Amino acid sequence: MAAKFMRGALVEFMPTFLIPLPNVIIFQFNPETMTHAWTQADTSTGSGPGQTNPVAVKGRPGESFSFTIAVDSNDMIADGSPIAEGIAKVSGVYSRLAALEMLLYPVGSFDTGLLGTVSASVSIGAGGISVGGSAGGSAAKASIPAAKLPVVLFVWGPGRIVPVRVTGLSITEKLYDGLLNPIHAEAQLSLRVLTPDELEALDNKDPLKDVAKVAYSYSQGLRQALAVANLANSVESIIGLLPV
Repeated sequence: MAAKFMRGALVEFMPTFLIPLPNVIIFQFNPETMTHAWTQADTSTGSGPGQTNPVAVKGRPGESFSFTIAVDSNDMIADGSPIAEGIAKVSGVYSRLAALEMLLYPVGSFDTGLLGTVSASVSIGAGGISVGGSAGGSAAKASIPAAKLPVVLFVWGPGRIVPVRVTGLSITEKLYDGLLNPIHAEAQLSLRVLTPDELEALDNKDPLKDVAKVAYSYSQGLRQALAVANLANSVESIIGLLPV
């Protein structure tokens, strides 16, 4: 029997009338390669007395992932799921691509839509059109809440579950059906890991805030444990090199 492999995924919580619902984007095919990049933590510690330590930093290093995933409607049809088959026949892979695209759009509450609410009153009369007042009256009044991008969990096996924001998405559509729906595509994704300090700035009502903090702590704790475990590999090889 062939071994089953876990699939990577992106998880976002979408607001609804009642409760936030998870939008889980499971990778149809795991990427064959992935770039896991790091940038140095902020070293701008000042130049005053006591602030000249050459190894002093502020905060944590930056961490990012980039990879390409493929989606194919024929595989969705062959998967055996009647729901997946129906969606693939109607829209190809565009439902999966649309889910990825929405990760780059600001979100709000269910009743404000993606970009917030613009409240204005428009009246048409003999004197013309007025917005937020009588004809020829005051200027438009608009209330636009600050937009925010969704927090997403990047799940890559049980050892790496980290909160991220999607910083880049490039889609190459390769084949189309008779209605010009894409039936095969590749999506290149760039993700930036959010640090605990950044997660603290999230709204307390954000359904992913606590989960994201736990996920970051878990992944960081596992990384530290694995780094300690690596000492067993190196002690014997370097013990003769150490000065005594």
